[in-house]
Amino acid sequence: MQPRSGLPHPNLTVFLFIVWLLLMNTLSVGVVLLGLLFAWWLPSMTRAFWPEVPHVNSAWKLFRFVLLVLGDIVHANMVAFRLILGPTRKLHPAWIEMPIDLDDPFAVTILASTISLTPGTVTVEVGRGHHSLLIHALNAEDPEALVAHLKARYETRIKEIFE
Repeated sequence: MQPRSGLPHPNLTVFLFIVWLLLMNTLSVGVVLLGLLFAWWLPSMTRAFWPEVPHVNSAWKLFRFVLLVLGDIVHANMVAFRLILGPTRKLHPAWIEMPIDLDDPFAVTILASTISLTPGTVTVEVGRGHHSLLIHALNAEDPEALVAHLKARYETRIKEIFE
């Protein structure tokens, strides 16, 4: 359960306030006060819908994971571009069920989202009990190798960060 404080999500409050100021492009008293009100009100009203975020064991590992995912997104875009518009166009689409060893629902969400962010793979469903993911891959010549790759590249790192 979320703590009952005046700022249930302080980072979100700060982020919303900064975005508000950037969108308004002025620092008048009214804009600042209204921005503070919205930045406090929105997280307060949506508190019940936010999952409890697990403790991050290593901020450095989280930072490296974000950089890894960003690099993978760029690389996967180039691979997908070549597969779709290239001269060979030999795609091997596949539905893959990937067993997962994560216990925390938030960590499972991070894994599913990470897989969907990289072009060429989409997480379609989280299995009952959060023990598997149904993934559609644009090109999976060897589905078992893809599962091993995803587990080693993403799941292991997420487990180190959150569990």
